[in-house]
Amino acid sequence: MRVRPATDADLPTVMTILDGAMLEADAAAIREKCDTREALVAESDGRILGALVRTDHHIDAVAVRRARRGQGIGRKLVDVAGEDVSRLTAEFDEKNRPFYEKLGFEIEEFDDGRLRGTRE
Repeated sequence: MRVRPATDADLPTVMTILDGAMLEADAAAIREKCDTREALVAESDGRILGALVRTDHHIDAVAVRRARRGQGIGRKLVDVAGEDVSRLTAEFDEKNRPFYEKLGFEIEEFDDGRLRGTRE
């Protein structure tokens, strides 16, 4: 498996993966990030397995195909996203807390029940 910047040609698959994870995503905004390290895909044998979108140091969305979860793909996407920034942040629901804790994010809770994680 390798992680690389997403391209315009990857956009439909990226949107399908994000939609499958029930994440809100703006295709136009993601298209602007294509061919940069702010939109990444993990692929194996020419098939995209997961995607990550970030703005500067903040992870906007990260998702992996349901059948491929638990195989380190999300971890690899986050690790690559963090290679060129000094810290990463993300906002997420309680159900995603274990994922971010395993990746070393410090977690804080907002009043509305949402969580924010930071990894230096």
